[in-house]
Amino acid sequence: MAEFDPVPILRALRERDVDFVIIGGYASALQGAPFLTHDVDVTPERSRANLDRLSDALRDLDARIRTLDESLPFSHTGASLADAGVWNLTTEHGDLDISFVPDGTEGYPDLAQDADSVTLHGIEVRVASLADIIRSKQAANRPKDQRVLPTLREILASRNPRNHP
Repeated sequence: MAEFDPVPILRALRERDVDFVIIGGYASALQGAPFLTHDVDVTPERSRANLDRLSDALRDLDARIRTLDESLPFSHTGASLADAGVWNLTTEHGDLDISFVPDGTEGYPDLAQDADSVTLHGIEVRVASLADIIRSKQAANRPKDQRVLPTLREILASRNPRNHP
């Protein structure tokens, strides 16, 4: 398993001008949650041109399909990336998961609407709002999501008590 360094992953996506929103655990951390994560989760915009740019960025990252035991090379285009709802990938910089329609959301247009712009090491990215992260984790209802939801709700409530879900 590669040591997790999200900066080169995000840089590769932005250098190829991929439109995406960071979601999941890394988005939670960027929104102030005190949790560690070992991957970057993104929801890309689904236009063919954007998915072609995403495919180019994945080649730049030498992205491979992640399995329990190993990683597998895969051939892809923007069109073929659209054929799956989720891609679990690994790169030399760590894991990258792509989810086109995260649980509890309607995908990129829904998440981009309230996303925050953040600059990390000179890279401008969009991060799902804390309310959207909570909504998605509630809908996914996995044990790991249930463990972090109380903290995420507290952070949101401390920012604006009216937004407490």
